[in-house]
Amino acid sequence: MHVSEELLVVFDTDCVMCSAWVYFILRHERAPTAKFISAWSEDGLALAARHMLAPEDLDTTYLVVVKGQPLLKSDATIAILNTLNAPWCWAAALRFIPKPVRDWCYDRMANNRYRWFARQEQCFLPPQGQETRFIQGRTRTAVSSDHR
Repeated sequence: MHVSEELLVVFDTDCVMCSAWVYFILRHERAPTAKFISAWSEDGLALAARHMLAPEDLDTTYLVVVKGQPLLKSDATIAILNTLNAPWCWAAALRFIPKPVRDWCYDRMANNRYRWFARQEQCFLPPQGQETRFIQGRTRTAVSSDHR
């Protein structure tokens, strides 16, 4: 995969909440710099493996790569918040909350996301005009069905 890792978001395309978060990012970015990739694509899994994450790790976190550095859980969320327009970027002040507390909150949301927000009933589709922001990696059917 030869993609700039300036800001790369690897997300669960089966998760309604995760997909809504991606749409939110697209609407509120200061500059259109983020790229997105399905956690369940071969390229998404390879990127996760390169940053020492197993496929099952992607069931409970999303990976954000900023300038080649992997960020997980609340650190990943704060990195994204820093790229958004006001007032959304102000939420990046969450970084002053101790990381164990932030990650505990993140874990509660991640572990309940399907229960609270459901799963996609259809394949995730990038918004019209934003397709180039999404890395259309090869998908692995076996992985896609296994992670459910």
